[in-house]
Amino acid sequence: MPPTPPSDSRAPSAEELNNAIRALWIDGRGHPAVGLTDAQRAEYQRLLAALRAVERGDIVEAA
Repeated sequence: MPPTPPSDSRAPSAEELNNAIRALWIDGRGHPAVGLTDAQRAEYQRLLAALRAVERGDIVEAA
């Protein structure tokens, strides 16, 4: 299973989420063109949603 964002009380950073997404696609397959399992696809969607939330938060804070 690929690494997931930290489970402590702080929200993961965009960099941590990006690293988890990259690891999900590359870990154990060697190439991102190889498809994801259903469980990996669900984790990918969860990570993308978390990344979007962090990015929206970054935009609001910078405004």
